[in-house]
Amino acid sequence: MIRLAISLFLFVLFSVTSARSFVTTRPRPVDSFLPKPKLEGAKVCSYTVIIKTSCSSVSYTRDKISVAFGDVYGNEVFVKRLDDPKSRAFERCSSDTYKITGPCMRDVCYLHLLRQGSDGWKPENVKIYGSSIRSVTFYFNLFLPNGVWYGFDVCNGLANGKSSQSSASDKSSQPIIAAVAAM
Repeated sequence: MIRLAISLFLFVLFSVTSARSFVTTRPRPVDSFLPKPKLEGAKVCSYTVIIKTSCSSVSYTRDKISVAFGDVYGNEVFVKRLDDPKSRAFERCSSDTYKITGPCMRDVCYLHLLRQGSDGWKPENVKIYGSSIRSVTFYFNLFLPNGVWYGFDVCNGLANGKSSQSSASDKSSQPIIAAVAAM
């Protein structure tokens, strides 16, 4: 019985520390975001990005979808175009998985998506896995505006050990960071 209790405790402890989710009132437009150029000579790591399209999205989109994510130390992965219009990526109620390489990083603390086109698209969530990072999930569940980087940035909150805050007058839309069990 004690052995079972210890095993269960270790499983729960590992689950809570190995995955993170960023829960917020809503993702936000990202002012003046410019993807960083690739770092020369940086160690390269592999990441798996799973994007789930909402069941209330359009049936599929031909829009150009870009992604950028990174850590508090300035390491960033940027993909100018994830979608392939011929593949019917980002269909309603589906998940699309991408294997992406980029500079090795610590834990991912920001993720931005960019949609360009006229079809529209509603991502539900984006999960990122990698051998050098804990898995992380960002929840969108809203139609992305056209031509605007949109997403989450909690890097300052992680660096300071508290949730990020841009100004005292904007507290109603500040992110709340919550740890959850592994998916």
